[in-house]
Order: sequence, then structure tokens, then C-alpha cells
Amino acid sequence: MRHKRIGTGAALVAAGLAATGLAFAPSAAAVAPGTATIDADCGSFGGGEASLTATQSGTSATITLKSSAVTAPVALGADSISSTLKLAKAGGGSVEFTGKVNPAMSAGDPVQVGPLPGTVASGDSLEAFGGSLEMSVLGITITCTATGPQSPGPFVFD
Repeated sequence: MRHKRIGTGAALVAAGLAATGLAFAPSAAAVAPGTATIDADCGSFGGGEASLTATQSGTSATITLKSSAVTAPVALGADSISSTLKLAKAGGGSVEFTGKVNPAMSAGDPVQVGPLPGTVASGDSLEAFGGSLEMSVLGITITCTATGPQSPGPFVFD
């Protein structure tokens, strides 16, 4: 009977230590805000409001851009747009998010690229204003720039 009580006590101590470990485990990295909007100018290809969504896991981050103001000129297959999104870094420089990731789109559909992967450091503050989005679609390069700061503010990575 005594062995049974020791085994039960040890199990309770182990469970308590595990719960304590979980309470002190580092939380997942987060970026704030998670979503921001910009007004973009894409030259003769259009322009208007676009939404940027950011995610982070450690030093890996992704950005997805969607805009109903800029539309697909023709039907496009999935993963057919090569994109490089450069975000201006507070204090100078930029961070690039690059990939060939997009859903299939019919002619006239809102443009969406991403999630585009990139590498960030803790404390990075990144802004679309001062950066650019370059898309290569069927051999045609389209460059978009933000016409003002993103709202509600820059992406700050944890």
C-alpha cells in the first residue's frame, strides 16, 4: 500500500512540475498589428486600398497582400506571380518578402499575393510606405508603392 501512495505522490509532483513548466514557457512570437491597410499606386495597372496581413513564428514571417482596387488583367494560375515585397525598416534599410505564391484568379478578380516568406529580427518595425511591391505577371513587371503610411501603423515583430 505504501508503494502505491509514493507512486501516486510522484505522479502528482510530476504533473505539478509539468504545469509549472507550461506556465513559464515562452509564448509564441507575435507581430502587431496583424493587419494593416495602405493606399497603393500601381501606375497604369491601377491602385487603391490594399490589405496586408502579417504572421510571425520566431524569425520567420509572412506577409499576404490583397487588393480589390487592383485586379487580375487575365486569368492566372495558382503560384504564377513572382512577387517581392520590400518593407522599409525603421532606422534605415528594408526587409524583403519574396515568393511565387498566389491563388488562381479569373480576369477581373482582386489581386492577392502571398503568404510571402521573409526573415525578421525581434523589434523590427516594418512599413509599406517607403517600400514597394514588384510582381512579375506573364513576363510583365508591375511595381506598386504605398502613397502614405500604413494604418494603423508599422508591423512590429516580437
